[in-house]
Amino acid sequence: MSHEHFEAVIDTLHECAVDCIHCANACLEEDNVKDLVKCIKLDKECADTCLFTAEMLAGNATLSEEILNLCVKICDSCGDECEKHASHMEHCRICAESCRSCAEECRSLVRVNIM
Repeated sequence: MSHEHFEAVIDTLHECAVDCIHCANACLEEDNVKDLVKCIKLDKECADTCLFTAEMLAGNATLSEEILNLCVKICDSCGDECEKHASHMEHCRICAESCRSCAEECRSLVRVNIM
């Protein structure tokens, strides 16, 4: 299948990656940066995974379903961690929402099994 069938998910993956990168950078500016190490690490891992997943979907990778499942896992983990800080850090709230949305888009694509 051509990448056009995955454009909405690819767009969501890119948006999530950008939100994660922004969150990681904003966390580095916080006074309590030592308390945010796990958040920063997951933000970076999630951004990398989302970009990789988008690239693999665009290329119609053989293992797309497995890659999507991995992306769901890291998006869920990042979303959970950012949610812990969402009440007092807007960048974490935005990142958590973006991760949740991305995980659901990827789950939906796996569920309809169009690969």
